[in-house]
Amino acid sequence: MEEPKYLVAIIGAGPAGLFAARYLSNSGVRVVLFNRDIKPGGLAEYGIYPDKTKMKEGLRKQFHQILDSSLVDYFGNLTVCCGGNIVLSDLFDWGFQAVVVATGAQGTKWLRIPGENLPGVYHAKDIVYYYNLLPPFSQRRFIIGSKVIVVGAGNVMMDLAHYLIRERKVDEVVAVVRRGPMEVKFTKKEMENVASNLDFKALDVEFERVAPYMQAIGQEIVMAKNAFLEALPKALERVSDTRLRFEFLASPVRILGNWTTGVSALKVEDNYLVTVDGSVKSKGLGTTRQIEANTIIFAIGDTVDKDFCMPIYGDAYVVVNEPHFPVDGTSYEAFDLDANRPMEKVFLAGWARKASTGLVGVARKDGENAAQAVLQYLHTQPPMLDIENVYLKFAEWLHDIHPLVVTKKWLARLEAVEQAEAQVRHLENFKFATNDEMLRAMGL
Repeated sequence: MEEPKYLVAIIGAGPAGLFAARYLSNSGVRVVLFNRDIKPGGLAEYGIYPDKTKMKEGLRKQFHQILDSSLVDYFGNLTVCCGGNIVLSDLFDWGFQAVVVATGAQGTKWLRIPGENLPGVYHAKDIVYYYNLLPPFSQRRFIIGSKVIVVGAGNVMMDLAHYLIRERKVDEVVAVVRRGPMEVKFTKKEMENVASNLDFKALDVEFERVAPYMQAIGQEIVMAKNAFLEALPKALERVSDTRLRFEFLASPVRILGNWTTGVSALKVEDNYLVTVDGSVKSKGLGTTRQIEANTIIFAIGDTVDKDFCMPIYGDAYVVVNEPHFPVDGTSYEAFDLDANRPMEKVFLAGWARKASTGLVGVARKDGENAAQAVLQYLHTQPPMLDIENVYLKFAEWLHDIHPLVVTKKWLARLEAVEQAEAQVRHLENFKFATNDEMLRAMGL
């Protein structure tokens, strides 16, 4: 194999970062992955519902192959930037010729309505991380009452309904949807997990209520309702008495409750539907009503991590409008709004570039595209001499300042211990729920 000529850092070891690493290493670039978590995988490890074992195992196998490359190194259990173990300038000082920020969408998106900080109000990501055993979320206490509202209409909402119905077995789950039945984003496959718990009488009443608004913009009621019912033939067997129902054309405006007993209800404004440039939008009618609940979970998307050391505009990191190294007409180059200039050598990939866009396949493609942009940039730079020596000195320095950094060697040991635990416990899979447990298992 030809000796590598370039050294690149990738911050974040989720799908975007890992597939960017594969693309670059296949092109002869020496890549070092930096990850906040001990384990790599990101969304693929901690965002996919636990029972989707075939999907998870397939992705883990691909990630193994990426990390097995001699041109890819891994440092987990460390944070980069603001208050972290290292900062971006450290990477450039040590000679990294480019940095790919693939940190995902670690921030949470809120509607900023009164009552969002009451006990019993959560963001979907917190719950998803909890049941997927991501530290430190795995150790948090979540107050899940008997009546739960989930705000949203996508697959994440359905994953939460799945968890609440089949694992927590609450009395009622209400999906509050801003638009109508035709605009829901969840798939038939996700509906199959919870369809047996649909409250069909309530669904009939709700469709009758929203029918005039749907008909006003030419939507077919029967077609919309069939989209909900077509999951029934392959629906999972019912394991709880949880009622699942929907409240369409409802925009949250206030969360009611108090600091002693927590949430009591969600106040919503009734909506109607309009079409704008071919897209269906919701508009407020000015009338409000209350939906009782003692837990409210928002599944309305995510934002970038605002504690990370990147310029932010709105809910996103900023890219160069007219990139020097575009891929398919898209910019992957970071831009510093305060300095009003590009952040030289810094590129964005995956949800760090555009939060909550698609799932693993989309993140993979975006990571690969970002890697293409990086390669275009690297080919304008002189090759680095003695990369191996530079890397070894950097690794030695990193271990000196952060002895608990996790490398590929330690990951292999952790995997072996967890597999042994799974066999002892007669489980298909097992993973430790805390960083301390994982570090002890590795012998760190």
